[in-house]
This record gives sequence, C-alpha cells and structure tokens, in this order.
Amino acid sequence: MKIKLTTILLLLASPLTSLACDICGCGVGSYYLGILPDFSDKFIGVRYQSKLLTTHLGPNGNRTPLTSDETYQSMEVWGAWNFGSRWRIMAILPYNFNTRKIEQGNVSGEKHGLGDVVAILNFKLFESRVTTGGDKFLAHSLWMGAGVKAPTGKYEDGEQIMPNSPNNFQLGSGSTDFMFNAAYDVRLMDLGINVNASYKLNTENKYEYRYGNKFTGNVLGYYKFNVKDKVRIAPNIGLLYETQPQDLLYNKYEVYQSGGDLLSNVVGVEINVGQISFGANYQIPLSQNLANDRALAGNRLMTHISFNLKGKKNKEEHVFEL
Repeated sequence: MKIKLTTILLLLASPLTSLACDICGCGVGSYYLGILPDFSDKFIGVRYQSKLLTTHLGPNGNRTPLTSDETYQSMEVWGAWNFGSRWRIMAILPYNFNTRKIEQGNVSGEKHGLGDVVAILNFKLFESRVTTGGDKFLAHSLWMGAGVKAPTGKYEDGEQIMPNSPNNFQLGSGSTDFMFNAAYDVRLMDLGINVNASYKLNTENKYEYRYGNKFTGNVLGYYKFNVKDKVRIAPNIGLLYETQPQDLLYNKYEVYQSGGDLLSNVVGVEINVGQISFGANYQIPLSQNLANDRALAGNRLMTHISFNLKGKKNKEEHVFEL
C-alpha cells in the first residue's frame, strides 16, 4: 500500500490512548491526546471531537435496510498537572452527543450525557538535552504511565439490534477499565518525532458484556516555527494504528460484528500564543477491517483551546524563526 505524505516540513507527537469500540470511535470513548499544549507545568482546556461510523453493512460491505449512519461528538474538559520533576497527572471529563440514522424507514435516534471519566498518571523515566558534534541541539525523553476509566457514562443493556451486532451506541462502557502507555519523543533542533504505544484492559460490566482489549500505536512528527518570538507553530503529520479482538458476551460468546483494526493518517497543527494554545488534527482512514467488514469508520476531527495555569511556557533552545 502506498501512502502519500505531504511535504517534509509537515513530516511525520505525544501520548495517545483510546477506548473500545474505540476503533469505531463510538460514544464508549476515544481518548486520543495528540500533541500536548506547549506549557511547562500545568494547563486546563476544552476539546471537541467528532467521529463518523457506518454499521450493519451487508456481507460484502453493501448497505442494507438495517445500515446505520452514526455520528459521535464530545465536548471534553481536560487538563494536566506536573508535580515534582518526573510526575504528571492528566484527567479528561467528556460530555457525549451520539446520533444515528437507520436506512429502513429513516429511523433516527440520539443520546447525550456524561461520558466515562479518565485519569492517567505518567512518570518520566529520563530526559536528555545535549549538543551534538555538529553544534546541533538534541533532546529526547521517555514517559510511561497507567490510568483508570470510571463507568460514569450511561450504559443501556439491549441496545444491540441483534446479539452479534455492534454495541457502539452507548455513552459509556459500564465498566471500570485500565490503561497502560509509553511515549518516546526525540527532537533534533526543531524537527521532532514521537512514538507512542498504549494498551487498554477492559473488564466485564454488570450486564456481562466486555469490550475487547485495545492496542494503539502511532508515529507522528512535527516541526516548530517561531513567528517573531510571539507565536509558536508546530505542524504535524503521521500514522495511527488501532487494533482489538472481538467483544465478549457472558465472558465466552464472541460478538461477531466487533473488533478489528484501523490504520489512519493524522494531520494537525498546534499554535501557542502567549499563555493560550490552539490545536486541531484530522484523521483519515487509510485501511480498515472493522467488525468483520460490517462497519466502516469515517474521518475524525479534534480541536482544542487550552490555557497555561502557571504563566510561562517551556524554554526552547532552538526554534526556527519566521
């Protein structure tokens, strides 16, 4: 498969993690972080996410009377707090808006309400800043962490149209789940590459439904520009891969139309103006095999505005001047 990436300035940047049917991007949750705001200590902000999904396709991927076009949107309050020189805690509080339209009879439905709250604790294993033999600045760091997702979002039993059909149209998973992640970042002067991996361990909810565990990995890159020492711009681009096995019902029956894998291209930009950070990224599926080809993920959009709570930015030794 040939993948066309744009220019070298938009080359191939920070931790990510997602939840199940996370691959589909449904209301059960999708906690992709993208590039964190360029603040040194702590921040708080608001994010918006939108994801498209088509479910109940026929055996050959064709539309049927039960085919459902679904949109999952969320408004999230998110923030991070560094304490000491190595620890960071992050929290995400989502409010979800789910809508769907079924092919047969133009049946539609919608749900809105609080989603599942997430808290993640990260530890910085190392950070190094050196000058190479060619007088170029090189920095790299490795963070590892773990988190928990609380079942604060509403889960409705019997939401599935059929026992083997997707169980996506939920505000929450109804289960307490656990996440583990690692993020490595390396930057030479103003060009950086970030490699991330995360694994989410799902538990069975009280209705004896268990979403499949989830692995997510990405390679992203960025280039930092400084506009008259007032505005910092970091375009970024890369690949995001997600995979998970099928869900389980009564801890033994596999849900046929669930699980799968998805490879997406991610294109975004982060902008810092003083103590305010703006960001956006767009995720475009490149290849996918979801729910045994009975579901099709569409494009995703994420935007945010965040505020520095301490009043100073990270010190940058090298930033390309415009």
